[in-house]
Amino acid sequence: MPLVGCMKKPKAGYLIALFFLVVSFVLIFLGCYNETGWALMLFFITLGLAFRSSVKLRGFTFTTWIFAAVSVAMYYPQLFLHWGHFKMSGLIIPLLEIIMFGMGCELSPKDLAIVFKMPKAILVGIIGHYTIMPLIAFTLVALFNFPKEIAAGVILVGCCPSGLASNVMSYLGRANLALSIAVTAISNLLAPLLTPLLMRLLAGKFITVNFWDMAWDTTKVVLIPICAGLLFNALLRGRSKWLDKLMPVISMAGIVIIIVIIVATGRDNLLKVGLLLILAMFIQNTAGYTFGYWLSRLLGFKEKECRTISLEIGMQNSGLASGLALLMGSIATVGLAPAVFGPIMNISGSTLANWWHTKTPKD
Repeated sequence: MPLVGCMKKPKAGYLIALFFLVVSFVLIFLGCYNETGWALMLFFITLGLAFRSSVKLRGFTFTTWIFAAVSVAMYYPQLFLHWGHFKMSGLIIPLLEIIMFGMGCELSPKDLAIVFKMPKAILVGIIGHYTIMPLIAFTLVALFNFPKEIAAGVILVGCCPSGLASNVMSYLGRANLALSIAVTAISNLLAPLLTPLLMRLLAGKFITVNFWDMAWDTTKVVLIPICAGLLFNALLRGRSKWLDKLMPVISMAGIVIIIVIIVATGRDNLLKVGLLLILAMFIQNTAGYTFGYWLSRLLGFKEKECRTISLEIGMQNSGLASGLALLMGSIATVGLAPAVFGPIMNISGSTLANWWHTKTPKD
């Protein structure tokens, strides 16, 4: 029976995943480390396929596939550094631009019109995002005493806008999807100004931050592709249905490829600061959710809006942070925090969204 066919039967899917996990441990015990990476990759892939059969766990599928890709990158980094004479890191910026173009394609004037219907909620979401997350990052850097470029990467994650993942989690978590889309769009449109400004203020003592260079880099990677996507949506939306369906798939694949390249490039540095960096990124992410939710409650928002603002503040555009790290010439150091934050954000966001999905808002 084909592997995908087996995955349609939940028990068979989990048994196959368990088999590959056991194989991974056996290989480690035998000292066959070179083969362990492939076994781990197959474990996460089959686990993700098994999750597809469960309504409650389906939201974790993408996360397990990210782990599958990271497993291969950690064990076989050489596969993702060069392709002949071509540096694989050269794919990061084009992929980011495609992802941002896809975000623009999903927007319409109707989505942006919500600004006039819910200005207070959008303002809280954006101000909270660009104050709470950078300050959390700055505090964590002071507490953990990371090397300078690693510290700058942590702050860079905190200074970036929210990403597409927050929209998906808002949908799964019965939050206000329209508000989520609006906050994501506006925070990304403001990124060319606010991200370099905050980096200059908070990370300037760790690395050299050229405001105008970073502003132009962010404009190229975020603003221009989103505007191009908006124009495409306005002129051709619905006429190319195959492209409408394909763009989300391309975006997800692009995120996985970006994370793999960064993990492979910074593997040695990641092994040195891995556990501490994972802990710091987990605290940054969950603190963002917590502050976002309770700030919204204190301001009297309804449950749906509280969930939305929580996800928008806690979830960052880690892909953009990775791209900016590359353009700064520090993908193996500054780029590590975004590479770690991405999978953690997807796990925590999926968990929170699935938990909220079981609790219908009273309002």
